[in-house]
Amino acid sequence: MGTEACTSYHASCVAYNGEALLITGASGSGKSSCALSLMAYGAQLVADDRTQVRRVNEKLIAEAPDRISGLIEARGLGILQADHVASAQVKAIIDLNETENERLPVYRERDILGLSVPLFFRVDAPYFAAALLQFLKAGRSDR
Repeated sequence: MGTEACTSYHASCVAYNGEALLITGASGSGKSSCALSLMAYGAQLVADDRTQVRRVNEKLIAEAPDRISGLIEARGLGILQADHVASAQVKAIIDLNETENERLPVYRERDILGLSVPLFFRVDAPYFAAALLQFLKAGRSDR
């Protein structure tokens, strides 16, 4: 029942109802912007820029390092305080380094600490954050 492994990611993370999206990408790729957009739709911050992920049995749990808990950067505004949760179970990874070109993309996964997690690429459309939140609420259909 204990922790099997732990790692740190250059990633932001938001959650809705205890389920989290790990938002990865290079510096300046829009991790914080994506997190802020999701938060505007009702998600809560888990971590900004650095996220600790630990494996507990068959679950991946995301948390913020203590010194940045509850804080998010908004370029041009500074460091903002945010409604946040201490931890959440990782449901998917968003890779902002890659752009999705398919209307109905194939199912992708990425391995984190030995567990497979659904993987999505950046969608350059105004509905991207809303669609991600809908995924957190209800998942993706295989039909």
